[in-house]
Amino acid sequence: MEIATIEALDALEVITLFVEDLPAARTFYQSVFGRKIVYQDDNCSVMELGSVMINLLRATEAPTLVAPVAVATPSTGPRFLLTIKVEDVDAVCAALANHGVTLLSGPLDRPWGRRTAAFADPAGHVWEVAQELPRA
Repeated sequence: MEIATIEALDALEVITLFVEDLPAARTFYQSVFGRKIVYQDDNCSVMELGSVMINLLRATEAPTLVAPVAVATPSTGPRFLLTIKVEDVDAVCAALANHGVTLLSGPLDRPWGRRTAAFADPAGHVWEVAQELPRA
């Protein structure tokens, strides 16, 4: 049985990350990702990452976007993983270390054909860099 999809849901535009310390998050993303801010105000900073925008939003402002669901706290642990495809995970990990970023895991060769490493931003959002391994 084929499941019908909504074709309009095919263009990811913005990922909004709820952060407790906006200045620290902004500094992290500008330093580690090398992105310039395309919009900011007292409650958010937006930057482009490829064809997607990353919106760093003060967690105190998040309830207006997700109500009636409660906003999770950083102490509850990660709720998702954002993956960036790279050519050389080890080189990216060395660059992350130069920016003072501590890896959570990796680099590791995974059974699904990727070499991965993970790190977190100051608000606890987990990012993964992944490199496709040659097929045997």
